[in-house]
Amino acid sequence: MSDRLHTLSGYLYEYQKSIAQPEEFWARIADSFHWRKRWDNVLKWNFDGPDVKWFVNAKLNITENIFERHLYTIGDRPAIIWEPSEPNEPTRTITYRELFVEVCRFSNVLQDKGIKKGDRVIIYMPMVPEAAIAMLACARIGAIHSVVFAGFSSNALADRVIDCEAKAILTSDGNYRGNKKIGVKSVVDEALEKSSVETVIVYQRTGQEVTMKDGRDFWWHEVMAGQSEKHVAEEMDSEDMLFILYTSGSTGKPKGVVHTTGGYMVYTQYSFSNVFQYSPGDVYWCTADIGWITGHSYIVYGPLLAGATTLMFEGVPTYPNPSRFWEVIEKHKVNVFYTAPTAIRALQAFGTDPIQGYDLSSLKVLGSVGEPINEEAWHWYHTHIGKGRCPIVDTWWQTETGGILISPLAGITPTKPAYATLPLPGIQLCIVDPEGNELKGNSVEGNLCIKFPWPSMIRTTYGDHDRCKQTYFSTYKGMYFTGDGVKRDHDGYYRILGRVDDVINVSGHRMGTAEVENAINEHPKVIESAVVAYPHEVKGQGIYAYVICDMTNRTEENLINEIKEMVSKIIGPIAKPDKIQIVPGLPKTRSGKIMRRILRKVAEGSLDSMGDTSTLLDPDVVEKIIEGRK
Repeated sequence: MSDRLHTLSGYLYEYQKSIAQPEEFWARIADSFHWRKRWDNVLKWNFDGPDVKWFVNAKLNITENIFERHLYTIGDRPAIIWEPSEPNEPTRTITYRELFVEVCRFSNVLQDKGIKKGDRVIIYMPMVPEAAIAMLACARIGAIHSVVFAGFSSNALADRVIDCEAKAILTSDGNYRGNKKIGVKSVVDEALEKSSVETVIVYQRTGQEVTMKDGRDFWWHEVMAGQSEKHVAEEMDSEDMLFILYTSGSTGKPKGVVHTTGGYMVYTQYSFSNVFQYSPGDVYWCTADIGWITGHSYIVYGPLLAGATTLMFEGVPTYPNPSRFWEVIEKHKVNVFYTAPTAIRALQAFGTDPIQGYDLSSLKVLGSVGEPINEEAWHWYHTHIGKGRCPIVDTWWQTETGGILISPLAGITPTKPAYATLPLPGIQLCIVDPEGNELKGNSVEGNLCIKFPWPSMIRTTYGDHDRCKQTYFSTYKGMYFTGDGVKRDHDGYYRILGRVDDVINVSGHRMGTAEVENAINEHPKVIESAVVAYPHEVKGQGIYAYVICDMTNRTEENLINEIKEMVSKIIGPIAKPDKIQIVPGLPKTRSGKIMRRILRKVAEGSLDSMGDTSTLLDPDVVEKIIEGRK
């Protein structure tokens, strides 16, 4: 790729240039894409609004940059390799030309169902190629997709359907999770009792019995039959919405992060090509689910824009045994492997026996995503999976950033265990103290902000622009606040220290404490709850809940199980608290604010250093909580 960096000096030169002349830098990168109309201005912005526009008034369609731009040169190259959950089920390989035909046919299906530019479409599907086809067909006709992780409950799905006023849901009969068949369509049916959607298209994956409602529900294979293989892509403005992705906020209501077309396209391809140092013909495997931003940017859009071969895996790392990842790497001769620290730690717990006998020599690059990787897991990954010869790209980014912002470039940037190292070109980082003063130079620690826009950044939160402003742009004036603490060491390398706000990072998935508390408080016996993060040796962070309850007619064990079930039903199993402590009260200041600092210390087991508790309404409650913890 013409925009791929090859040396450390090349990176340092490009970085300086990108900071000194950001508009010229991004215009040059954007020139390699197909635009129906070129931009009038590269960038217009202010962070007070916030109001950010990239490639102003340019016209394009992102799928023309995946298909029409590539078909003559790489039409027969595999675009997607699909590996099913069951090792004995056949894999599927779909070339760029075949993928194009499927996307055109499904684009025609959507338009036949009356879905047009600007309509919102929810995708609630397992990890099958049809989920990617659905995303690309939406993008091709100008509909805005919102992928919801197919492990979320019907309540969580209904919230998202209602918030974006979705016109259609694309789903499946069921999915496979290890050796279990899980109903997916039944969850959609339950969600739709609370909202109205005109069209539901169901992909047949497991063959289980489902209820189909006349006039609303259609089988994927039936609506695809006889569809034309030709489709002319809709013309989009660079700032038209491409997708909404819901993320957990510090208030109970999930917030819809909005990404737009032009800037997201340019940044995801640029970051993919450079971070992973992707070479044509490499097999690239990101193990994320399509329901998270990692699946959007680095399974679908980034790799396909770059003409890469992207592997989609339906299963889990430990089924049918903990060798599954290594078996897939050997089978498909995977060159680039991108996974979460949670998965690495879970597999590390099985020792090295499951790795024995598998040929991992095809690997060139390893990556980690979702949370900071701890040093022990980094070394294990480097030694046992990379055999000491594969660089690890420890990537830092967020749903809101759209793409990787801090990471080594594979084989170019010297790495350090647990350090995300250096920002990508165009990314102007800034470390501030709690008052918002910039901390310059090296060997400093503070809150991580970004002081200049980048093409793939969040534009708004769907239907509530003020929430976007309050969450990301109001803490420190003129800056995007990431919510993360960071350290810049003596070499200028960045190490992410974790969240400084009320968000918990569970296995790389962000959960707002308020959202979990709201679910706990739905239980009729719960009076009040407070949720904090605590260190978890596999997930990175676990969820620790302190709950005040009415214990009448309940044992503690029963109540704890009921609360866990309640959270699972309202949000999904991913949000289920790992530990629940029934407490007589919560440490509150006189103004009624819960002192979470104390709750975090208790959850971590640091029971002898509570600091100043004199501002609490009832300091004795801390002693009772500590006793309960012991």
